[in-house]
Amino acid sequence: MVRRILYLVLLLAGQVVSAQTGDYLNSSYGELLAGSTGKVGLWWASSGWKIGTDKPLPTAESRAITIRTARNEAEAAQLVVRPVSALTGLTVRAGELTGPGGATIPAGNVEVLLVRYVNVERPTDKSSTPGLWPDPLPPLKSPIDLDADKNQPFWIRVKAPRDVPAGIYKGSIRLRGQNYSADVALHVEVYDFILPDRMTCTTAFGFSPGNVFRYHKLNDPGQRRQVLDKYWASFGAHHISPYDPAPLDDLKVTWPEVTTSTTPDQLKPVFDWTAWDTGMGRGIDHYHFNSFRLRIPGLGGGTFHSRREPELLGYSEDTPHYKAAFNAYCRQVQEHLREKGWLDEAFVYWFDEPAPKDYEFVMNGFEKLKAAAPDITRMLTEQVEPNLVGGPDIWCAISNQYKPERSEERRKHGEKFWWYVCTGPKAPYCTLFIDHPGTELRVWLWQTWQRNIEGILVWQTNYWTSPTAFPDPEHPQNPYEDPMGWRTGYSTPKGEKRPWGNGDGRFIYPPIAAADAHPSGPVLDGPVDSIRWEMLRDGIEDYEYLATLKRLLESKKNEINAGLREEYTALLEVPGDITSDMTTFTKDPAPIEAQRDRIARAIARLNRL
Repeated sequence: MVRRILYLVLLLAGQVVSAQTGDYLNSSYGELLAGSTGKVGLWWASSGWKIGTDKPLPTAESRAITIRTARNEAEAAQLVVRPVSALTGLTVRAGELTGPGGATIPAGNVEVLLVRYVNVERPTDKSSTPGLWPDPLPPLKSPIDLDADKNQPFWIRVKAPRDVPAGIYKGSIRLRGQNYSADVALHVEVYDFILPDRMTCTTAFGFSPGNVFRYHKLNDPGQRRQVLDKYWASFGAHHISPYDPAPLDDLKVTWPEVTTSTTPDQLKPVFDWTAWDTGMGRGIDHYHFNSFRLRIPGLGGGTFHSRREPELLGYSEDTPHYKAAFNAYCRQVQEHLREKGWLDEAFVYWFDEPAPKDYEFVMNGFEKLKAAAPDITRMLTEQVEPNLVGGPDIWCAISNQYKPERSEERRKHGEKFWWYVCTGPKAPYCTLFIDHPGTELRVWLWQTWQRNIEGILVWQTNYWTSPTAFPDPEHPQNPYEDPMGWRTGYSTPKGEKRPWGNGDGRFIYPPIAAADAHPSGPVLDGPVDSIRWEMLRDGIEDYEYLATLKRLLESKKNEINAGLREEYTALLEVPGDITSDMTTFTKDPAPIEAQRDRIARAIARLNRL
């Protein structure tokens, strides 16, 4: 009640946009489950809703939690428990699911995660409100106590094995607490097709191994690898590619000793690819990452704020020694990538968000790179600008600066397009913020498909602390206690807190035992997922459904009659009830799920032809 009154006060003061926050306080969604009583309410809702702790029980009813998924795909729903009196020692466990002909989905493929809340004290923008917002999804490892008259959602995530037959699988979720017992039915429909391991939509997300090692208190090299592998497992399961899949396996390069008598033709690097190839191969082949950021020494770099001049082995770029060394390095890297089959995954991202004053500098770097290694992809985080044409192969604009007309013209020249979100844009656009509707990141991927954009980028995934806002190395930010992404760099004074947005740069959390970066000893658990991490995965999989349907329509064009072709081709168009423009989109996951279901059934039917 207090939060609802606060919301109305802020609304009357013009400080919030009702269309956004109204959905968070919406009471119309969800369905009561059999077993719900006057003492303990049980209900479920789509994973696309962010469920407030005070949301009243729904009035609609259903017999079971229902999840629909392809083979080799993970999907989730939320089971919500709301006791009238405090409930102690609650456990929530899932059993195996039984389907057609006695086939099963093992209990180990049904995970139960706790939906945990973070306290938003400073809203990201005027569309949001302060209060408790759900985001972290730690594994439920032990009994928990529930407060009276508060919702506690549990994230029920099911991964359908790639070899199970299609059909309906049924099982239950067992709830046990002090003086309490209930069983909730769970039904999973498995579509008759396999989601591929490698996604069509390219992803490129930043990641800080240093933050992991710091928060987990890891100094031992073996423990670092062990924990990093668990982070990569989460990335792979969510179809997210980190910038650097091999941060513990640096590329080893040896240069000749430089003296005053060294000639340009002597400056040839010697590469030891052994460790780097192993690390990169594991990322691409095992975790199915579909991109990686390639670092090229000597280019310089920077941002609109400041930049570094080109320099290599102590030589400036106007010297013949620099040119010889730079060209020799780039040529060898290009040919090695070609030999390994990794040219399509590699991209050079060496300058970030240039201002017009930087365009000449940026074009100079691109021209050098293009001359030395024309087959290595060049990416720039900027919208198409006339003075940059001829530089990047991939343009990556912030989402609200994507220019359709200019982009279509560059596509005619074989150039590709990604886009990104970060601290901007804010409402009314699709964003990455905790205190925004759950559908936004998923809708972003539908907007990505809608505009023929081939990739998404986000600057960071585990930005757990700001060294500027929290300069004391002994007291970094606790991301569970402070959800704000605080600004760092860009001449921000040490100790000053300037907000970027709640959850900016943070999609995964450290284990709760490592939340304050001061565990008693090394923490060897993997990351804690978030609702937004899950929504990214769902959006990327939605994109894959669309791409799969499009490929099937092309490959089976001689086997499909005109009526069916027209019906299924129409499914490739994003409906207006999902998103009609960049700032008009659904806050309710139902239209997304309905269209996804239609596409899935079309794929299954075409596969049978």
